[in-house]
Amino acid sequence: DLAPLDEQVDMIFEFCPDAKSVGIVYCSAEANSKYQVDEVKRFLGNKGVTANVYPFSDSNDISAVVTKACAENDVLYIPTDNTAASCAETIGNIVREKKIPVFTGEENPAKVCGVASLTISYYDLGVATGKMAARILKGEADVSTMKIEYASPTKKYNKTMCELLGLTVPAGYV
Repeated sequence: DLAPLDEQVDMIFEFCPDAKSVGIVYCSAEANSKYQVDEVKRFLGNKGVTANVYPFSDSNDISAVVTKACAENDVLYIPTDNTAASCAETIGNIVREKKIPVFTGEENPAKVCGVASLTISYYDLGVATGKMAARILKGEADVSTMKIEYASPTKKYNKTMCELLGLTVPAGYV
């Protein structure tokens, strides 16, 4: 269920082509987030952009961490991270005040605190998974040899945040 991280990085520069530093905010207790952070940091480095990492250990730390990240970066990125997603309202309050764009690895936090997300539909992923399971149960496919299937990501934007920050939405976003 991971959207292409390199394309998420590209998305940041579609909206903010002059960004020189990106703060990556994530919960250090989530191993899935650490993987995304490492990959996004690498992709940003390949573009010559400074990637600053801001881990937090739980929701009690989020305000201080996001405030610091806003002060030190042009843009913030939040990977697919359950704890960060649950703190989206707190993050949104800070970034709106500081006028810092946030890009997210998943759609739901983008609706609250983000500018945009390259996201997958968990509904569509479930449908694809169900179809794969049906083929296996009907004997039409062998689980050990069938190809892995992925949901296609969609570029989505938050109109309210784009308007607040004066960002022009590039073509291809819904």
